[in-house]
Amino acid sequence: MSFCHAWIEGTAAVAVAASLGATGAAWFDRAAPLPPAPETVVVAAGTFGFEPTGEFVRGGAGYDPGERRVTLRRPVEIMKHQVGLGEYRACVDDGRCEPPEARTQDPDAPVTGVSFLDAGAYADWLSERRGETWRLPTAEEWAHVAAERFAGEVFSRGDDPDNPAVAWLRRYEEQVLFDREADPIVHPRGHFGPNSNGVHDIGGNVWEWTSACYTRTADDSAGGASRYENCGIRVAEGAHRAYMTAFIRDGRSGGCAVGTPPDHLGFRLVREDDAFPFLAALRSRIAAAFDR
Repeated sequence: MSFCHAWIEGTAAVAVAASLGATGAAWFDRAAPLPPAPETVVVAAGTFGFEPTGEFVRGGAGYDPGERRVTLRRPVEIMKHQVGLGEYRACVDDGRCEPPEARTQDPDAPVTGVSFLDAGAYADWLSERRGETWRLPTAEEWAHVAAERFAGEVFSRGDDPDNPAVAWLRRYEEQVLFDREADPIVHPRGHFGPNSNGVHDIGGNVWEWTSACYTRTADDSAGGASRYENCGIRVAEGAHRAYMTAFIRDGRSGGCAVGTPPDHLGFRLVREDDAFPFLAALRSRIAAAFDR
């Protein structure tokens, strides 16, 4: 720790303790319980092909916008495993998360039966408790870390009349996913193994919430485009992309998924670097003191 950081941390601690008074200072000195640090994987920055999320309309008909080159200029640090049931229950026990509609009692299995709102509540709780910044990945980040297991948009895209091979491949992929049988079992952690980035179980039978909102882009005859965004519907990625209402916990009960709906809804989080980690830790200890 540099002299400057040490001086700021010490000054901040003294100021907070003084403002809280004797009782508050005693609380501040008490070590706050921390959830265990999630095991993470760091995926290097890079450029990759990404089919954008949402619906694209031209002349009243849907069309395929094709892949776009996306560059992530910073590495992505993401949980190696999906958030487990036992990990999520710690947030429930703390009064910060709603109980999940889980289909298993195995604490090490992925938590399922959770909505986008539930995932956000857990991210907020974990960030506060650990004094770090945890959040859902963007759709682009999820695709990047999923690598060869990324499926993306398979349904509801128009054919490319100039490339019959693309149309044939898309119809084949659609048929495979239409014929896919539902898998109601919540498998143990690690069942689907790691991908090439060392991220486990990604693209298995637990679809994962992202932070992306549903969008609709419509091209007009003059060459312009209008874009509509609905953040009440969020993007979940898995064996194929699905658009799910933010409060939905069971992928079979509602959403805009075509073909076989998501077997399960779960999530994993991304950790962001904090420029001043000691201040984040300070915030965590203060929050924990006032919760006592």
